[in-house]
Amino acid sequence: MDRSGRGRAVGALCSLLVLASAACSGGSGQTPGPDEKGKDASGPIVVASGLDVTGSGGVRQQLIKEWNERHSHEPAMQAKLVELPGDADQQRSQLLGALQSGSAGYDVVNLDITWIPEFAEAGLVRPLSDKDGVDSDVIPEIRRTSEWKGRSYARPFNSDVGLLYYRPDRLTAAGITLARQPTANWTWDDLGASIDTLTADRSKSGVEAGWTTQLDEYEGLTVNTIEAFESVGVQLTDEKGHYQANPQSLKRGLEAVRQRARKDRILDRAFSSDEPTSLADFAEGRVAFVRHWPYVFRALQNLLPPEDYSVNRLPGKSVLGGQNLAVTTDSPRAPGARELIDFLTSRESERCLLDAGFAATRASAYDGTGPPCYPRVAEALHSAGPSPSASPGGEGGAWAQPDRMRAAYTFTLSQALKHAVQRPRTPYYGAFTQVLQSQVHTWLTTDGADAEQTAAGLDAALRKALSGR
Repeated sequence: MDRSGRGRAVGALCSLLVLASAACSGGSGQTPGPDEKGKDASGPIVVASGLDVTGSGGVRQQLIKEWNERHSHEPAMQAKLVELPGDADQQRSQLLGALQSGSAGYDVVNLDITWIPEFAEAGLVRPLSDKDGVDSDVIPEIRRTSEWKGRSYARPFNSDVGLLYYRPDRLTAAGITLARQPTANWTWDDLGASIDTLTADRSKSGVEAGWTTQLDEYEGLTVNTIEAFESVGVQLTDEKGHYQANPQSLKRGLEAVRQRARKDRILDRAFSSDEPTSLADFAEGRVAFVRHWPYVFRALQNLLPPEDYSVNRLPGKSVLGGQNLAVTTDSPRAPGARELIDFLTSRESERCLLDAGFAATRASAYDGTGPPCYPRVAEALHSAGPSPSASPGGEGGAWAQPDRMRAAYTFTLSQALKHAVQRPRTPYYGAFTQVLQSQVHTWLTTDGADAEQTAAGLDAALRKALSGR
């Protein structure tokens, strides 16, 4: 890449680092009643959400704008998107505090799928009626994320799943032929063999290490840990959130995590890396492989020529992510809020989300049976200014990848979603993930840590966290 090209890439990376840093899953028995008297139901309908990784004026804002255009003569049906600052843990704390105090005036909340049991159990979101339930076009595993104790509490909005991105240019330079490059049937042994070839002669491949991922002490480490655990058959909870592991199974899982994080294969700073850092290392060519999320596929068109990156399913198990839309229990605008959610999760909206770089939740968005994105939203996405999905020079947000490359990616993404696994579904997820992050990070960064001792300590801590103690 020439000097001007490197400058544009660095600029695009800086935008990505800012935006992606926020990126980055039976109830109380309450039955929603009529809108509460004494509360202002005149509008707007307020939607609280995390930062949109598709950039300023991104697809979520464009969908809200389309809704408002369609209801331009109905002041009470106007909607407003409020983006919460901080990472996922900080956003969860903000939403919990706001809804428990009743001070924020949010009507719709865009919840990480791991928060649904907690918010449902606390009576902070309304269960859906049978007629408002999630329809069969939604991919089954994604549909399950909206449920808790046999009831649906939300509508799947955008999904997420771990993918394996790789650099064909680095692989070819190391003498790895096309036949040895990633396929849907790849195993971690296959990945390890390619990494060993890459690092045998770094002067050829140009890499500092074979691969990287997100192993800093935050939710990214939880995701990587669950993927390793599930790939060796270790499940921490049943579907009701009851703890079911033991020290022996945890030891097996911890050893699988350490095998993936072997220091002769992984980039040194992976242990302090998050999504933006690992993406930068991949785009700058320090590694040939990275585990990352779907939005990166479109974002990479700003940083690399199309022939220099590709993507396939992650070896082993891949964790499901994403956000679901729910109506708050205290909303005085609940009927309008439900209509807005219907619109935001429609087949057209899901196609818009996919076109913008998110993972859609509906099968029809992938198989060609669904309608296209709303024309005004599609045009806005095409002509958007610089963002993770726009070119560094500001020429617009149109896809730069060849059609065949996009088609292959869309198929890969749909298959990964269909085979994804979930993180523990529990109302105590916040406590669970903090325990797991802390103990696994110590395990990975402490030389000579004893597997049996670590597993025993983790077992006791998880058992306590998942029982609400």
